[in-house]
Order: sequence, then C-alpha cells, then structure tokens
Amino acid sequence: MNIVKTNIEGVLIIKPRLFRDSRGYFFESFSEREFEEKVTPILGHIVHFC
Repeated sequence: MNIVKTNIEGVLIIKPRLFRDSRGYFFESFSEREFEEKVTPILGHIVHFC
C-alpha cells in the first residue's frame, strides 16, 4: 500500500500496490499493520463477523 501525503493537513491518499502476473493481478486494498507502521495506530475495537 502506497501512502501519499496531500497539501491538506491530515489528508492522505492510500493507493493499493498491484501484484501482476500472466493470470492478471491481485491487490491488497488495505493493511492495518502497514498503516500503523507508516501513519498512526488505529484506535478502536476489532469486530469479527462469522
């Protein structure tokens, strides 16, 4: 995931990283671990839907 800062304070653009091969492509739209490493910890509760 690529994080791009903007001219507006606190506004970021999050772009998925594409993984391509002969079959097409795959992308991870969001990674909580990577976001917390690059930006800030996410505050809140984890909710699991079964």
